[in-house]
Amino acid sequence: MNQFDIADLMKINKKIAAQRVVCSSLVLLAALGLSACGDKAKKPGQALASVNGEEITVLQLNEEMQRSGVQPAQQEAARKQLLESLIDRQLLQNEANKEKTDRDPKVVQAIERAKSLIVAQAYLQKRIGTVARPTKPEVEEYYNQHPEFFAKRKQFDMRELVIASRDMNDPLKAAMDGAKSLEEVAAWLETHQVKFARTQLVRTSADLPPELSSKLLAMPKGQLFIIREGERSLLISIAEIKDSPVALDAAGAQIEQFLFNKKNKDAADAELKRLRAAAKIDYLNKDVAPGAPDAKAAAPAAAAPEASAKPAEAAAAANERGVAGLK
Repeated sequence: MNQFDIADLMKINKKIAAQRVVCSSLVLLAALGLSACGDKAKKPGQALASVNGEEITVLQLNEEMQRSGVQPAQQEAARKQLLESLIDRQLLQNEANKEKTDRDPKVVQAIERAKSLIVAQAYLQKRIGTVARPTKPEVEEYYNQHPEFFAKRKQFDMRELVIASRDMNDPLKAAMDGAKSLEEVAAWLETHQVKFARTQLVRTSADLPPELSSKLLAMPKGQLFIIREGERSLLISIAEIKDSPVALDAAGAQIEQFLFNKKNKDAADAELKRLRAAAKIDYLNKDVAPGAPDAKAAAPAAAAPEASAKPAEAAAAANERGVAGLK
């Protein structure tokens, strides 16, 4: 696997943000379009095209342009492509109207859910307003408070053998305990005809949970350890640990966006807390009420798992710390 640096993560974040905009746009159009099935009232705005008598207007196209976030230099080509997309959507909606798709219980439920999400989001936006962007001192303070993510970031180069968890038995554990290298473990697996795959992994202290980073830093080079991930297990050896600092100039924009998103989230959480305090909420099914025992938690735990090193989970942990793939 390749190492993800700050620039790469910011690019990924932009792609995810773009996907979210597209998804939000589709949900909105589905909610408004399907809920208006059968409505032949003239749409506001100058008509650009007519699809079997149904008009597509300038206002619709402008809404699509606004949500797509197209750069000015690409707007002319994008307008033509988005108009064709609106025509395709209208064709599908016309056929859906003929087949009364809007009356399907699942569709009705999806429309109600989309409408609820849109209205709730609009209320929060109106209530919260525009949150101030983080100041330069705030960005610097966050940077200085988390040297493990930035100034003192460490990079872990690791080698892995991936096997099925069902093959993780006592003889294999004994072989690992007596092995001096990952190659000796690989030879044991080949001798005993245990299927495995070799991989290389590069992670930093910004990607991993703090407790796992601390454990890795305390391990000597070549130390073998196991991470269980459901149906597969990773037999890992640390090949190298080296410094991988990130300067404030490189991390500043990412930290600023993280702090801005956090301010928005904190404001939304505060409003929800206020509404909950003023509301009368009754849980009619006590099994789902806060504090109810969890059936899964009551079941015997599997072999004690160590902190996961899966990319998705590592990225999620990093999200919470404002280091990678910012929300």
